[in-house]
Amino acid sequence: MVMHHEKEPSDENIRAVLKSKNKTQLNFPGMEASKELSARWYAIYVKSRSEKKVLQTLTEKGIDAYLPIYKKLRQWSDRKKLVEMPLMPGYVFVHITWKDYDRVLQTDHVVCYITFGGKAAPVRDEDIESLKHMLRQDKVKVELTREDLAPGEQVEILSGPLVGMKGELIQIKGKNKVGIRIQPVGYTVMVEVPISELAIIR
Repeated sequence: MVMHHEKEPSDENIRAVLKSKNKTQLNFPGMEASKELSARWYAIYVKSRSEKKVLQTLTEKGIDAYLPIYKKLRQWSDRKKLVEMPLMPGYVFVHITWKDYDRVLQTDHVVCYITFGGKAAPVRDEDIESLKHMLRQDKVKVELTREDLAPGEQVEILSGPLVGMKGELIQIKGKNKVGIRIQPVGYTVMVEVPISELAIIR
């Protein structure tokens, strides 16, 4: 189950932010300094409702790509069905070196890399792994927000289905949550965990 804390930004708003970004002007971190970089995760912005198609195409190209999804119960007039929905609409993550930078951009429905300072902004490996771990747990309620949350202490979950996961302790309305900030796209993904099941990382 996934709880969104606010409405998703419209395609018009996102396009306005990206309007001035030309694909050919973006720089891959370290491209000129080294061509032996290990693969890193990056977020790409894709056209509306094309996330699954982009994932399929990138995979067919041999590019390591990840689309965070969750299951949502949809109601039709004659039936109900669990359907898979993108957790962060408009975004797909790719795990690449400089060699695949242009191949990603040349994929149908890909708009651009999410950038910071004119360069594709990397996402930490551990954040992607924690995100995958969260979404694999069907009984864990995952919350998603774009609120500007105050920084919290780094903690590790000691028990339960997410044992071993590390994240940031976030307190919202008196409840303790462990959050993973996916910085380039501005999302924080959270799960509620009893304080007794957490240890502060020194």
